[in-house]
Amino acid sequence: MAALLHEVCASRAWAAAVAAGRPYGSVDALLAAAEEAMAGLTDADLAEAMAAHPPIGRPKPGDATSAREQSGVGEAERARLLELNRAYQERHGHVFLIYATGRGGEEMLAALNERIGNDTDTEREIVRTELGKINRNRLARLMTMDEGGGER
Repeated sequence: MAALLHEVCASRAWAAAVAAGRPYGSVDALLAAAEEAMAGLTDADLAEAMAAHPPIGRPKPGDATSAREQSGVGEAERARLLELNRAYQERHGHVFLIYATGRGGEEMLAALNERIGNDTDTEREIVRTELGKINRNRLARLMTMDEGGGER
């Protein structure tokens, strides 16, 4: 269970909090626990979770989840996203994190341009929300997989 939760979110505190509530009576109960665990993360816990996320525009090689979530990024946007992500990272100390599933590259560029000027506290709370969406999506996907790892 711990390994599966770590694939969803790299924060050990988040995974421990979600695992501690087992067994869950429903998917909704699991998702509620995941949101509660996200709300309780410290800045260090958030940093641990964010460190596992590749920059938008450069999915982790061989990571199907990363590639799937960033599939809306086309070659035309990739270089600009990476350039802006470097500037964002210099300003905020971590990669730009956004719930990318279903979003195109232009939409993510617009969000990055909008958020790069945020103060660090505001951005931390936006990141917490975005990470919560990512975790929710990954948990829901995990719940629909069969024992062999395929979609039900």
